[in-house]
Amino acid sequence: QVQLVESGGGSVQPGGSLRLSCAAHGTISSIYNSGWHRQAPGQQQRELVALLTSSGTTKYADSVKGRFTISGDNAKKILYLQMDNLKPEDTGVYYCARAGSWGRGTQVTVSS
Repeated sequence: QVQLVESGGGSVQPGGSLRLSCAAHGTISSIYNSGWHRQAPGQQQRELVALLTSSGTTKYADSVKGRFTISGDNAKKILYLQMDNLKPEDTGVYYCARAGSWGRGTQVTVSS
């Protein structure tokens, strides 16, 4: 089975930056076809934030477009999410996912 482990979360002020990492452990052919989701405070559902397709194409939610960048190191099987110009609305627990497997999440807090 594949285990996904997120890291890099923390607390920052608006306008700050964070870089999240998701390490995949176990049998996995590629880090591609993976994505980042987040669960905002008070929300029950996780929303898709960024996606890295099997062909290398990236997709972003409108709310983060231009500020977040998803990338991956396929050799190391690590998925990244560079988050710049963070806003309070970005606060939440961020999860990486691939083929139905989910990490446990990492907390991101953006506040003054």
